[in-house]
Amino acid sequence: MRPPDAIDGSAPATFVVDTRPISRVLLTRSKRFFVLLGLFLLFMVIINLPVPSGLTPKGLKCIAVFFACLGLWVTSVIPLSVTSLLAIILLPMMGIIESSRAYGKFGNEAVFFILGAFILAGVTMKCGLSSRAALVVLQKFGGAPRRLVFGVMFCSFLLSLMMPEHAVAAMMFPIVSEIARSLGLRSDQRKYAISLYVGMGWGAIIGGLGTLLGGARGPLALAIFQESTGGKISFLDYMLVALPVALMLLPVAFLLLIVFLRCPLPDVGIARDALRARIHAMGRMQTDERATAAVMVLTIFAWVGWGHHIGLANIAIGSVVVLFMLGVVQWRDVEQYVNWGIILMYGGAICLGWALEDTGAALWIGKLTLARLADTPFLFVLSCAVITLVLTEGMSNSAVVAMLLPLGLSLTRDMGLDPRIAVYAIAIPSGLGFSLPMATPPTAIAYSSGLFTFRDVAVGGILLDLLAWGCFILTTWLYWPLIGLSLMGN
Repeated sequence: MRPPDAIDGSAPATFVVDTRPISRVLLTRSKRFFVLLGLFLLFMVIINLPVPSGLTPKGLKCIAVFFACLGLWVTSVIPLSVTSLLAIILLPMMGIIESSRAYGKFGNEAVFFILGAFILAGVTMKCGLSSRAALVVLQKFGGAPRRLVFGVMFCSFLLSLMMPEHAVAAMMFPIVSEIARSLGLRSDQRKYAISLYVGMGWGAIIGGLGTLLGGARGPLALAIFQESTGGKISFLDYMLVALPVALMLLPVAFLLLIVFLRCPLPDVGIARDALRARIHAMGRMQTDERATAAVMVLTIFAWVGWGHHIGLANIAIGSVVVLFMLGVVQWRDVEQYVNWGIILMYGGAICLGWALEDTGAALWIGKLTLARLADTPFLFVLSCAVITLVLTEGMSNSAVVAMLLPLGLSLTRDMGLDPRIAVYAIAIPSGLGFSLPMATPPTAIAYSSGLFTFRDVAVGGILLDLLAWGCFILTTWLYWPLIGLSLMGN
């Protein structure tokens, strides 16, 4: 399909004739069959191998399930949630764990925390509170072209601290599109429009790092940690480690975007007028918006202050119940905002991670892979961050956490390290994918504007990946010791 003609991303309808050789077309359409066949053969080969030294028969079977699910997560020939359901049934069918324990993982606290977070985010979008907040913030930054770009990035960043990053990008996309259209950009100012969309995506990703509300990977990591060690990491504990990385990375990403996408700057006064018109059209805050704002503020304070004692999930679900009691929302209004696929993936990923740990398979794999790259605690963190960052560019960051964290937790125990180090060394870098559309939903949503291709921003995205990795490593070196995270073994 040819690219859009207009700066605003619109394009006339067009038809595409596939001129590839028939053999290539058939091979492409047969990809699913060949992938599934290959993974089945791999599964059968592994379970029929002699049990290696240091591994139990259950551990070998668990590794077979792990690599089969890993292949399905990477190739995405079936949905991620379906892969997790497959893990749920394979583990008891092969005698690795009991069915009751496998299905019981769906009752994990993290599953209900993210369910509550999805519903809370959906209510803020449904009542218009999130859109109003975005417009108000953008209006404050609309005085100059570069300030407007930073305003888009900062607004996405701020909202992603309080709601899932994919929801923020979906909500911001039409606002950014309206700004781009209202500016009437010339062809030589195309890069400015690109900077608005890319800034939206990057801001949402960076903000999603700062708290447990920005994405699924954080709650999943905490659930695997709790299942494996019995310990707990509070909302505030996670934020104290993750937020400094996000705050450090935000200005770095903005400067990189401005330098990389230099072009003649437009007059943004008309965009500010358009934002004012939208705010005026929304009118005064309604009762539903005020009630939702009050509940959200109280919920965040409760997560920070009492989450460790009351439970993050209890607070989230309690807040949802309050919103329904106030009549702010009906169930049919928020169903579209709950990503049930993520909920299902959680249960399977938590179960598989626990089985890897319980059978000793995680430690055995970790000694063959990560342990050879990490002779010291600092090298362990470096290795985890690099491997996680590379993998998250090509597959779901939740899948990366589900795959690597059980291995990391086993190694920290073996090395005498605080197991929280593995959580942070994997969960935070898993959210640092800025290059490829499949890395994170905000990147994919930004690409959907049709204004640019991967080649247009690939170099900038890769540079930001490296800078983000550097920011993370800098915090582990200088900041972690100040908050009691020592990279010294017992």
